[in-house]
Amino acid sequence: MPESRFVMDSAEGNFKKVLHNDANENASNDDKDSECSDSEKVGLIPTKEDKESESTSDSDKEDEISDRAEAAVTQLLKEEEDSEKEAEDPDYSNTYGFSTTEEVTEQASQTESKDFRILQHECDSQSPEIRKHVEVLEKLRLHIWASLSRAQYVSLLKDFVESEFFVIDGDSLLLTFLDEKTQYLNYFYQIECFLQDFTEKGAKYVIVFFKDAEQMYLPYPHCLFLRTALIEHLRHNTGTTIHTEFSNCLSSKWEIFLRKNYPYFIVVSDIGLTSLQTDYLSILIAHSLSKKINIVLASGQEYDILRVYGYHVQSVYKHRLFFQKYEQDLRYACENLVRYKELFMCLYEHLKLSLKSIQKEVHQTVCLLKQLWPEGSDIRRVVCVLACAVGLKIYSNMLDNANTSMGAKTEQSARGRSKPLSPEEAADLCRMQCLTVAFLLHMPLAQRAQIRIMNFFWTQQVLPLIKMQQLCTHFALTQLSDTNDWKLDLTYLPDLNDDSLLINLAHYYEVEYTKGLEFEKELGKEIENEYQCLWNTVTKLAVKYSFGDAFPLRKTSQLFLERESTLFRDYKEEIPNIGLISVKSDLVEEYAGDILKDLPVLESNDPAVTSFTKYKEFDELCHWHSGRPLTEEYERVQCYADAKSKDPKERRQIQKLQTFRHFYGSTLEDSTSKLIVHQEDVARNANAAVKKTQKKHKSKAETIAEENNRRLKIKEEQKEQEQWKALCIPTEKEIKANLTVGINKLEKFLKTLKSKSVKFSVEMTGLSACLEVWKEHCREQGNKSKDLSKAVHVMRRIHILLEKYQDLLEKPHRQKLTRYLRLLGFENLACSLSGQTGENNDQNISNYAIEVGPARFQLQYMDYYLLREERNDPDPRVQHFIPDTWQRELLDAVDNNESAVIVAPTSSGKTYASYYCMEKVLKMSNDGVVVYVAPTKALVNQVVGTIYSRFTKKLPDGLVVCGVFTRDYRNDVMNSQILVTVPQCLEILMLSPRCQKWTKRIQYVIFDEVHCLGGEIGAEVWEHLLVTIRCPFLALSATVSNPEHLTEWLQSVKRYWQHAENRIEGSSTTSEKNFTRKCKVKSKVPEQNKSYRVRLVLYEERYNDLEKYVCSLKGNDFMIEHCHPCAALTVNHIENYGIPSDLSLSPRESIQLYDTMVKVWQEWPRAQELDPEEFVSFKNIVVIKKADVRQYEQELKKELSKWIVLGQRQKVNELLEHLKPKPVDCSEHEKWKRFASFVDKLHEMDKLPAIFFIFNVNSVECAARKVFLNLLKKQRSEQNPNTKREKERLMDELRKVNKMLIKFNPQDTKKLSSSKMENMVVLLTTKQQLQKRLKRLTAIPPLCTYADPKAVDEGTLRKIFHRLRFERRGDLQQMMALRGIGYHHGSMTAKERQVVEMLFRLGYIKVVTATSTLALGINMPCKSVVFAEDSVFLDALNYRQMSGRAGRRGQDMIGNVFFYDIPLPKVERLMKSNVPQLKGQFPLTVSLILRLMLLTAKADDKADARAKALSVLKHSLMSFRKERYAEILKIYFMFSLQFLIKEGYLDQEGNPIGFAGLVTHLYYYEPSNFVLVSFLVKGLFHKLCQPIKGSTVFSEDVLEKLVLILANLFGRKYLPACSMKYKRTFCQSKVFLEDLPADFADAVNEYNTKVTENFAHFLLSTAKLADMEQEYRLPLSKTDFTSKNWHGSELASYFMDTTKSISAISPFACLSGVIDNNLFHGEIINKAVLRSLGINVTNCPLLYLNKYDNQGRRQPLNAYALDFYKHGSLIALTTDNWLNEGDAYYALKDFSLLIKSIGTSLSELCDDPNDNVLLAFQQLGEIYEEKLKCAI
Repeated sequence: MPESRFVMDSAEGNFKKVLHNDANENASNDDKDSECSDSEKVGLIPTKEDKESESTSDSDKEDEISDRAEAAVTQLLKEEEDSEKEAEDPDYSNTYGFSTTEEVTEQASQTESKDFRILQHECDSQSPEIRKHVEVLEKLRLHIWASLSRAQYVSLLKDFVESEFFVIDGDSLLLTFLDEKTQYLNYFYQIECFLQDFTEKGAKYVIVFFKDAEQMYLPYPHCLFLRTALIEHLRHNTGTTIHTEFSNCLSSKWEIFLRKNYPYFIVVSDIGLTSLQTDYLSILIAHSLSKKINIVLASGQEYDILRVYGYHVQSVYKHRLFFQKYEQDLRYACENLVRYKELFMCLYEHLKLSLKSIQKEVHQTVCLLKQLWPEGSDIRRVVCVLACAVGLKIYSNMLDNANTSMGAKTEQSARGRSKPLSPEEAADLCRMQCLTVAFLLHMPLAQRAQIRIMNFFWTQQVLPLIKMQQLCTHFALTQLSDTNDWKLDLTYLPDLNDDSLLINLAHYYEVEYTKGLEFEKELGKEIENEYQCLWNTVTKLAVKYSFGDAFPLRKTSQLFLERESTLFRDYKEEIPNIGLISVKSDLVEEYAGDILKDLPVLESNDPAVTSFTKYKEFDELCHWHSGRPLTEEYERVQCYADAKSKDPKERRQIQKLQTFRHFYGSTLEDSTSKLIVHQEDVARNANAAVKKTQKKHKSKAETIAEENNRRLKIKEEQKEQEQWKALCIPTEKEIKANLTVGINKLEKFLKTLKSKSVKFSVEMTGLSACLEVWKEHCREQGNKSKDLSKAVHVMRRIHILLEKYQDLLEKPHRQKLTRYLRLLGFENLACSLSGQTGENNDQNISNYAIEVGPARFQLQYMDYYLLREERNDPDPRVQHFIPDTWQRELLDAVDNNESAVIVAPTSSGKTYASYYCMEKVLKMSNDGVVVYVAPTKALVNQVVGTIYSRFTKKLPDGLVVCGVFTRDYRNDVMNSQILVTVPQCLEILMLSPRCQKWTKRIQYVIFDEVHCLGGEIGAEVWEHLLVTIRCPFLALSATVSNPEHLTEWLQSVKRYWQHAENRIEGSSTTSEKNFTRKCKVKSKVPEQNKSYRVRLVLYEERYNDLEKYVCSLKGNDFMIEHCHPCAALTVNHIENYGIPSDLSLSPRESIQLYDTMVKVWQEWPRAQELDPEEFVSFKNIVVIKKADVRQYEQELKKELSKWIVLGQRQKVNELLEHLKPKPVDCSEHEKWKRFASFVDKLHEMDKLPAIFFIFNVNSVECAARKVFLNLLKKQRSEQNPNTKREKERLMDELRKVNKMLIKFNPQDTKKLSSSKMENMVVLLTTKQQLQKRLKRLTAIPPLCTYADPKAVDEGTLRKIFHRLRFERRGDLQQMMALRGIGYHHGSMTAKERQVVEMLFRLGYIKVVTATSTLALGINMPCKSVVFAEDSVFLDALNYRQMSGRAGRRGQDMIGNVFFYDIPLPKVERLMKSNVPQLKGQFPLTVSLILRLMLLTAKADDKADARAKALSVLKHSLMSFRKERYAEILKIYFMFSLQFLIKEGYLDQEGNPIGFAGLVTHLYYYEPSNFVLVSFLVKGLFHKLCQPIKGSTVFSEDVLEKLVLILANLFGRKYLPACSMKYKRTFCQSKVFLEDLPADFADAVNEYNTKVTENFAHFLLSTAKLADMEQEYRLPLSKTDFTSKNWHGSELASYFMDTTKSISAISPFACLSGVIDNNLFHGEIINKAVLRSLGINVTNCPLLYLNKYDNQGRRQPLNAYALDFYKHGSLIALTTDNWLNEGDAYYALKDFSLLIKSIGTSLSELCDDPNDNVLLAFQQLGEIYEEKLKCAI
């Protein structure tokens, strides 16, 4: 047997499938929160009854809260101590209990043959060092197991692949695809496919082969030879960077490489060829994690069209601690693992030879071959003759030596072993190998793919010789790689041998050739000559040995082969008929009619047609109505309040909800911006406006009105002038006393003014005051250096006056400004302003002059104060600001009913158009609808709040302005004018047959964050919405790099709708028109001019510049260095990608770049031209604007790129190195320990408010707690020691007073005697006094809080905290908020998050730690953003979204971005990577097709429904301008219909039947939805769900089994295969999900068989669309295997098997014996399918019972859903099931909702309310929901 049998034989184990619902759902966690769960929780404002009860018990509540708060603080301090202790223990063995350990079976070690071994001298295994080494390795194994078991299954490349440079461990790559059945060339094909899947998605990676790892393959020459060939092939034939210079993962060179490049992650296998190699790989994993580099497992990776998924392990502090503790031991262990001395090869147990001798022989033979072939040759020829010649020489030599030394003893000892081959027999084998290579050199791949499959393998006698030759090949390739002076063609390194062809030749000459003349086939002249040449060269190289001539090939009769019966499965059965069942449907005909003519159709009497699944029998048996229409999905979502309701309780609920939304909205919008829209007034005003335009003369009334307005303005102006007169002198004094504070007050005052003339006076006064401050400063400083920030304020005022008040500047003013400019030393600007040139006689001017040129001063010092290019002409459509040109274009688009794609930076004002659009629709009628689509529920809540704060409108009863629809709750979906929703929910409405009437009312759809179209989860839903809406839309995003392509696609969709609507209107019948006329039905939505144009609006300028800083810890202080954006670049990056368009520089950074360029290249030709003082846009310009600086920046960037072209690479390198910050590395422990001090530092620097982004939920809370505890400890340390005792005494007294007051009943005060009344009054007074004293004692000192008490009044604060009263951690959150600290993540309830959002927006909270929940569109602007932790989720998309929060418009002139201990290479990659391109993904699923068929069949308006269905089918982004993909989708559609018809979901007219409704309700869970129905139809649920006798209650056993079944279908979270390595004693959970019961498993297998058969037919039908030219090339290296000079060979033709069907199989896979029949076995599809089709097994809705990774190990399902049902503990799921609490909660919540949804559907389909299945689901749903409520 070949030695590579370490891979498990199970065919099922070697293939993979992507499950979309397993993808990480962190990004959408916040879509799943419920806004309110009962009426009590909705309200923010207390009711009347609440207020009455509050008045008597407020103080008691406060006491209770303070007690709870104290307890919470104590608990916090204890947790802090515990976490410190836990951090010190890196050993998992101390944390976890293990009953027994189960070592992974490495088959390779078992299959090592006695006839071929590599030997070395043994060492003493009993020595203390070795024992210690064994102990450490055992600890390492546990450590790695615990780490890998927690791996998260995520998309590895995210959206910004340029930022994600990673490393692939070469040996792991080799091991991943090692399989004895895979032919040599096919093996290389699979590896290239794997790498190409990364490459074509834009990934940047390098492959590393560690030198020492080579030693481990010596006992397995096949693997060793493959490894060497792979290294050489990748190095010479692909553009991949290969590193082989590192000895091992602990070498210093490797550590330097990691530090310098900081890979995103390293792809490593967790299992090796042997247990030694597994330990070696474990050391690599442990080392990588300790260096803050994440790990991705090589096994279990899967891919689809857009993404690659894999198991990702995040590096955490515990990994660093473990490695630190055992570093020396691990180094020693690593040395021992790879230490080999004096290695010997042993054949047939007695033939021995040192490996050094083989190497020496190879070297000598290579030298000899160079003389024979001095001009070089093809690598296949060279390797063939070297392996044969060296092999034969060494083998003959070993036999000779053995015979002379052993003599007669050999006979006795040889009985128990294989007899060695003779030299002649060995020569026969080599001759056949030469002939094989002759065929490889000339025979095209198409011919080789058709070669017959032989069920034979080599005998035990032959194998040792083949292994020895493989060893020789390895040494030969190694030798040749060092030979640079010999010209070799290395192109065909992946095709050095073909075992299948060799076995065919061996069989032919061994069995068939001897049968007679009819079997004697000609080789062909070409092959014969080639073979003759090869063999002659072998004989020449053999020198002293003679091995005979080239012919005959076999000179001996030794048998080389023996038959193997189980090598391949027997797939001789015929491929079932491919014919299609005809479908008579207009939709099918219109969409796929053109391809139907090419596909075979079955006759109506064909068995496949007559054997459809029928549900009638099941329906009659169980009183079910499978075809009954189910309630709309949106109706099932819980509705808390609806305007249509007449119930008083619900009406009160609505009022509470609206009150809260108004309040929440007020934190988002300025209260003055509320817009009141009244329908009647608008109509009246519109009519008036029309009449006004018709009149030429004003009426008397209008003249009076205008006069009144004019008088009012004059009055207002006078009032403002008086106000300024009163403030003028105090303001001047304040500016002179403190410039910054004074200017801030001045600018605040300016914002309150309306009169331009008053503003002008204020500015002139401000300028004079600022100049006085500057002059005073200059006098004080004398000759010392001056603080130019004071001069900045002078120049800033001059800028404002010249730009904004140009029309008010008179000659005296201009003269004054000119004088001031001269005073500052800017003579050229003064002349430019005055238009004169003259000498300046004032001798004092030089004393106040700035010693910097005016242009440099403006760029370097005024920096972000420079003015932007702004329009001065107001737009009547906008009330509160003057819109920019691009914003006006948006408003024009809305006015013209056009669609628009808007790409503009965060906080640039792009959402204004959305609200303008809403306003327009509200004004037009009461029936028009605007739909706002937000990606997350948090964003939904925010938009709703904004709408409530902006719009109010009187509407008829039952109608409201705003409705909401999410997966958790809804209100006023059908009766609102603005519906705010998430994509999945709008899709439900768009594809619902019963919502057509509502969809026709939609006037506009607004898509916020449209880049989600390229996201991991739910991207296809965005696509469906964009193609199904008939009305115009606005698509907004800040991060799309190919907006032109997106716009073109959307324009093509709109053109489709233009034609479709014309057709729909033209096809409406006369009778329909008459019916409409007769009934006098009028559309309430006014007709608008339809426009099908899609505008693209691009704007790249951010309102505020962002300054980046890199922070690190040095000793006890923080190093905060400015990070110049150009520092992120490299010469290679500029060459390959250019300078990213959004890598913008601030004015100061532009100057810094220029100065560095001058410094680096002193002879730079353009230095003078680009000097700021000489630059054409700056010279003599008084007001340099941002746009001018942007021009300068572009010039510098162009020049930088030009330097490289001019050959100044070294200078550019030097320049970039100059700009780089130099951060210091610190330990993770220190980083978090000092985190609170870092927040303090930012507070000192005035950089708060700030959001700190951390990607681990636990770390988010922990970081916030650290900051809180730091302030608390600071307060306690500064407190008087007696304060605590005094506080406790007062609290005791207060408790006593409260107890005494309880005895008096406040409600019966009239019955009390006067003395008791007096006592009660005294007690109440005492209580008030005690509370006041206690409040003073517990007040937080200003130095111990970040909160701004002025930002929020006490009443508002109380209202906000009122929302936390029922929350689990409400007290702690309140305490933190009072100190200005909050945290925000997806595992919090909506209310908890809203409190943090509101207080942060109001400016009360200044510090928020958060996960990515704040990244996507949430309006929480701040002064600074801090990235406090690296993560797989910190990609450049999240970086852009998160950093976009920095810089509050109107408050901050600049935004700050801090990287807190993020490795510098990662920072650089984040900054320089381009924004993602939106690409389409495979748009169809079987469930979607069923939903479309359901829509077209059940809709009232058939034409509209058909047009929508066709838009989804025809206009996917993936097939846009790609005809081949369009055709593939049509064929996929047809075969999906076949499946649906065969399974009984559609009839032959395309109408839905059977359980189609139930399946489409569960569309999100495909394929589990189909499997669930099959269980139901087969009666399996009825068989299982048997209640306890005499009752309707089900036993625990039945319910547990039901959960087990549902968990196997709908709770599918796969764990990595290595998680099963140890049998761990888990605390409460079983962790690994049990298999389905046998009868259910059989049903799944039956389903899978049908699905696979259907998918195989689809692949066979689409095969003709493959690009066969591409199929004959290796995907990465593009090596071509279509031989152009093949002249044929009779023997080759004889080997062809014409009956072998391979039409849909990759020719490379055919070499391993794969044929069309294999496609009917799902596990092989990915390896076999034609690659150019772009299809893989992810498009096949299979439900795997068992899933295996590449190494054939089973990947278990996480039993979290069943475990929780058994123990009801969320904490157990975090400790045992490796889930974090937030993810676990949402997964369980989804599971619970699913059970209820199934129960609801079943109750609607079943007439019998006592049906056992129905009762079981209902009972289980209630129990599960209750358990979940109790767990929170």
